[in-house]
Amino acid sequence: MRAHLPTRVHLLAGLAAIAAAVAVIWSAAEHWHPNLTLAVATVGTGLLVWRFGRALSIGAVVAVAALCQVPGVLHAPITSTDAYRYVWDGRVQLSGHSPYGYVPLDDLLARLRDPVLFPGLSPAERTGVTAIPKDPARLPVDDDRTRINRPGVPTIYPPVAEAYFTVVALVTPWSAGTLGLQIAAALIAIALTWLLAVQNRRWAALWGWSPIVALEASNAAHVDVLAALLITAAVVTTARRPKLAAILLGAAGSVKLLPLLLLPAFRGRRPFVALGSFVVTYLPHLLAVGTLVLGFLPGYLSQEGFEDGSSRSAILALLLPPEARQLVAAALALGLAALAFHRAPRDPIALTCCWLYGAALLIATPTYPWYGLPLIALAALAARPEWIAVPIAAYLAYGSFGHDTRQGLIYLTAAAIVVSSITLRTRTLADTGLTAGVLHANTGGRDETPRPRNLGRTR
Repeated sequence: MRAHLPTRVHLLAGLAAIAAAVAVIWSAAEHWHPNLTLAVATVGTGLLVWRFGRALSIGAVVAVAALCQVPGVLHAPITSTDAYRYVWDGRVQLSGHSPYGYVPLDDLLARLRDPVLFPGLSPAERTGVTAIPKDPARLPVDDDRTRINRPGVPTIYPPVAEAYFTVVALVTPWSAGTLGLQIAAALIAIALTWLLAVQNRRWAALWGWSPIVALEASNAAHVDVLAALLITAAVVTTARRPKLAAILLGAAGSVKLLPLLLLPAFRGRRPFVALGSFVVTYLPHLLAVGTLVLGFLPGYLSQEGFEDGSSRSAILALLLPPEARQLVAAALALGLAALAFHRAPRDPIALTCCWLYGAALLIATPTYPWYGLPLIALAALAARPEWIAVPIAAYLAYGSFGHDTRQGLIYLTAAAIVVSSITLRTRTLADTGLTAGVLHANTGGRDETPRPRNLGRTR
C-alpha cells in the first residue's frame, strides 16, 4: 500500500494544480482575455498528463474532465459571440424558416427576438431589413442592438450543425440564452473524453483536462467540439466499420468544413462515401432555398482574407506578398494532401489525420483558436502532444490581432516545436531500433504496446 502513496500524492497535487489553473483562467477572464494564462495552463496540463497519466483509470480521467467543464457553464461566452448565432439559427428553424434565407435583423422574423439575443431591439421595433443584402461582405461585423455577430447576413454553418442547433433549441427556454448549448457542448466534450480514454486513457486526459477545451466547449459552446467528436469516432471505427467511418467524416464536414481536409487519409471508396454523406445533408436545404444554401460562406471567405490571402497564412506572410502567399499556400496544401494519400496505407490513420489537420492550420494560421479543438482530440488519439502547440499559438495570435508579424512569428514558433519534436522522436526510435508500433495502423489510435500476460493462476 505504501508503494502507491507517492503516486497518489503526485496525482492529487496534479489535480489540485489543474483546479488552480482553471480558477485562475476564469478569474482572469472576468477582466481580460486570458491568452497567455491559458497557454501556460495548457502546457502544464500536458506535462501532468505525460508524467502521471499512466496511473489513471478511465473513470478518473472522465470524472476530472467533467469537473473541468463545470466552470464554463457558470459564465456567459467569453471568447466569441458565436453561441448567440447558434441559438438564433435553431430558433429560426423551429419557426419553420431557413437560416440560409433570412438574416437576424430581418423584420419578417421580428417575433423571434427576445432581450437575451436582442437587448437593444424589441419585436415591435423595425430595422427596415426585409431581404438579404446584395453585398453582405461589406456590412459591419457587429450591431449594438444584438449580441448576434454579423446580424445582417445569413448563417454560414452547414446542415448537421444547423440540425444540432435545432435540437438544442427545442429543449432550451428562450430565457436560458446560450446555456443549453453550453451544457450540450460540455456533455459532448465529456463523451469524447470517454471515447479517447477507451483507446488510451493516458492521452485522453490531454483532451479532457485541457483548459482550451474547458473554455471553448462548456463556455463558448463552439460547434467545433461536435466536429471533434465525429472526427474521432470516424478514426476509431475505420478499421472495423469503414463505411460508418466515412459517413461520420462526412457528417463532421457538415458541422465545419475543415474536417473534409482529412479525406486523403481515408483510402479506397471511403472518401467518396464521406463526400456523398456530406452532400446528402445539404439536399433538404437546397430544395428549400436553392443557391441560398451557401449562406454567408462566399462573403466570409472574402471578409476573412481567403480570396486574396491578405490576412491569412501568417507564416508565409513573413516572406511573401499576398498574391504569392495564396499560390504557395495552395501548393503546400495540395502537396500535403498527396503525401497523406500516399502514406495512408502504411501509417496509422490517427497519426495521418493528426499531422494533416495540424499542417492545414499551420498553413492557414486562423486567429480563431477554437478551430484547433479537433486537432487536440487527434493529438490525444495519436499520442502526439507536440501538436498542442498549434492551438496554443492560435490563442496567442488571437490576442495579437492586427499585428501580422507577431502572429507569423507565433505560428512559426509552433511549427518549430512540432518539427523539432518529430525529429527528436524519429532519431530516438532509430537509435533504439524501435518502430512506431505503439499505434497500430488498423486500430485508429488504440494503445497497442505489448503487455505482460499472466500465464498462471495465483491465489
